[in-house]
Amino acid sequence: MFFNLFATFFKIGAFTFGGGYAMLPIIQRELVETKELISEEEYMDAIALAQASPGSVALNTSIYVGYRIKGFGGAVASALGSILPSFIIILLIAVYFFRFRNNAFVDSIFMGIRPAIVALILSAVYKMWINSRKTYIKLFSSIATVLLVVFTGLNPIWIIVIGALSSVIYHRLYWPFEENKER
Repeated sequence: MFFNLFATFFKIGAFTFGGGYAMLPIIQRELVETKELISEEEYMDAIALAQASPGSVALNTSIYVGYRIKGFGGAVASALGSILPSFIIILLIAVYFFRFRNNAFVDSIFMGIRPAIVALILSAVYKMWINSRKTYIKLFSSIATVLLVVFTGLNPIWIIVIGALSSVIYHRLYWPFEENKER
């Protein structure tokens, strides 16, 4: 199982263009749909935890999933599988980039990669939205968050802290009354 975790995340890590958010649909397809290592709900929890933790969302997700499946050894195997392809690619780019940095062909390749990365990120957002439990408050929170990030320049860390505190307050004050209404 350790090699399986390593190989799965190595495969995912080989598609590092665009960073962790571009990798989310690949992670979701491999872990939830193809290999069925975790459920859709566990995947959503892993993404939420990974985003709230410092570091790359893809690496944090791999560590969470590896630990969830096979403990500390699984976390190490998943993390190494996730990191190694990026390390190799960055090393190769660092060694050879200066030779080709002014090449029009290489420039064209990067111009073609950028829209694909945006599409992968939007795909991840769409899949997460479709698979989440939708409520008006979540829709409002999502729209408010996008507006705050785009138009105010507010640091995303503050938005995460505000979101966490708001959720705690909401679930402490409002949630118990909702549960009592159902009884």
